[in-house]
Amino acid sequence: MATQLPLELPARSAMGREDFFVTPANAAAVALVDQWPNWPSYGAVLSGEPGSGKSHLSCVFREKSDAGTVHAARLTVDEVPQLVARPALIVEGIDEAPAAERALFHLLNLVREEKRTVLLTSVADPSQIPFVLPDLLSRIRALPAIRILPPDDDLLRAVLVKSFADRQLAVSESILTFMIQRMPRSLQSARRIVEEIDRQSLVERAELTRPFVSKVLSRMVNPDLFPEA
Repeated sequence: MATQLPLELPARSAMGREDFFVTPANAAAVALVDQWPNWPSYGAVLSGEPGSGKSHLSCVFREKSDAGTVHAARLTVDEVPQLVARPALIVEGIDEAPAAERALFHLLNLVREEKRTVLLTSVADPSQIPFVLPDLLSRIRALPAIRILPPDDDLLRAVLVKSFADRQLAVSESILTFMIQRMPRSLQSARRIVEEIDRQSLVERAELTRPFVSKVLSRMVNPDLFPEA
């Protein structure tokens, strides 16, 4: 039988506040977003590993505050006034923007002067970002900083369930437990594994049984043990 290649149809990802599962790993970050606009400062820094939930919480914050969004690496001094005209602003990836330090410094100053709000996101902890401008470094480190911690079992389970549901797939509790015990401790890995399970199930026209999931998981976690034919 010829192999059937799946169509690359995007999965619909639910990104509302009610779709974000709260555990001790991310409770402080969720509280930060929920407490807006009653923040103790004009801004805050949200950090965490790729796939930890920063984008989801940023989306929740955007809907709640009518915030604009810009990536720090593309920030310029000229566009700062227009950006700060919004009631709130999200600046993503501040640890990826060494060339935009002056623009970021100008933005923080204007946000504070205009009594706006800014949510900064970063993979690295803000205390570890090697900013060159001393004044920018001082501004960033003076802001409240919340880091999303590595996921616990409950959070991994919730993300797996959500990722399968986004793809209209149903799995048993026993398969979820099996996956959690063997997969990397990363939400990004969880999403990638579900994506591959979905793709392979279409290719092989297979049901989501434990042996099938085990095979896909093993190929992803230990690819050297399964060289391509």
